[in-house]
Amino acid sequence: MTRMLVNWLLSALSLVIVAHVIRGFQISGFVAALIAAIVIGFVNGTLGFVLKIITFPLSIVTLGLFWLVINALMLKVAAAFVPGFRIVGFLPAFFGAIVLSLVNMLLRALVGD
Repeated sequence: MTRMLVNWLLSALSLVIVAHVIRGFQISGFVAALIAAIVIGFVNGTLGFVLKIITFPLSIVTLGLFWLVINALMLKVAAAFVPGFRIVGFLPAFFGAIVLSLVNMLLRALVGD
C-alpha cells in the first residue's frame, strides 16, 4: 500500500515538473496533479491498452515510436477530464509524454525500492 502511495505522489510530482519544463503543459496545483496522475493511470490502463493492441503492427513498423503518439493522446484525454490540468496543442502533449516518462523514471530510480 505504501509503494502505491509513493508511486502516486511521484507521478504527481513528475506532472508538476513537466508543467514547469514544457510550455503548453499546465497544472494549476499539486491537488490537480494528484487527480491527473490517477486519471492518466486509468486512461492508460483502459483506453491506452486497447489502442496499443490495435496499433501494434504500426508500432512495429515505426520501431515503437508510434507509442509516443498514443501516450500523447492519452495525456490529452486525461487533460480533458481533469479540471486544472490543460495541454494546449499536440506538440506539448507529445514532448510532455517523453519528458514525463523520463522524469518519472528518474524519480523512481532516486527513491528506489
